[in-house]
Amino acid sequence: MTTEFILQLSLLGIVVGFAAGLLGVGGGGILVPMLTTLFLSADIVPSHAVHLALGTSMASIITTTLSSAFSHYKNHNVDWTYVKAMVPLIIVGAISISFLVPFINTTFLAIFFSLFMFSISIKLFFNKQQVTAKRTKLPPQLAGLGIGSVSTLVAIGGAVLSVPYLMSRGLEMRSAIGSSAAIGFPIAISGTIGYAINGHISVEELANNQAIVGFVHIPSVIIISICGVIMAPVGVKLSTKLPVKVLKKIFAVLLVGLSIKMLMNVLL
Repeated sequence: MTTEFILQLSLLGIVVGFAAGLLGVGGGGILVPMLTTLFLSADIVPSHAVHLALGTSMASIITTTLSSAFSHYKNHNVDWTYVKAMVPLIIVGAISISFLVPFINTTFLAIFFSLFMFSISIKLFFNKQQVTAKRTKLPPQLAGLGIGSVSTLVAIGGAVLSVPYLMSRGLEMRSAIGSSAAIGFPIAISGTIGYAINGHISVEELANNQAIVGFVHIPSVIIISICGVIMAPVGVKLSTKLPVKVLKKIFAVLLVGLSIKMLMNVLL
């Protein structure tokens, strides 16, 4: 890897860690489009750049989700009844969808990711509260299967899906967020395992690169994780001093811009 590539990954890790601490959002929305761009510019398996970005992003958020889950655990914000009910099928969903990922067209992946992030950005921009009076009868097990599958497909921790669901089951917001954080860690772990295994057995071009395990680029994971862990506490400290609502709107616009950039890179 060139010095420039290392510096770009370091900056990416700093931004993702800071955003996670400041805004309470996962890094997938930033990581996937930026990693796709970096892998394409560095000519690292360009035919599977989006797949590689998804797997690397999933592995990179392991430390973030673990830190968040532990913090909520210490503050007694985790409803373990729901976590225990959802996690087994979350793992099944995450690993199962990873078997399909190698066979999904790169362009389709890019379009799906962009549309998904656009919907998330709309909620962030208009600061929609995740409060719902509507109660759902969907069992936690089935919800876990869906959340694990979709989260792995777009390389996120799953909070945008699990928090609304848990609140629709009657949990108050703090408990829903804490439980969602506890759910995010097994999503990240199982999704990473799935991307690593299925990329390894499905794509021959990746086998020749010692820095890559399946769809996971190891040096990128290490650099982003280290920088992210360092910067997340800084973001948390500043969250009480900066106008978070305004920053969320800026972040929402950034997500849309990055997703469009990734889409253009893949299509062109």
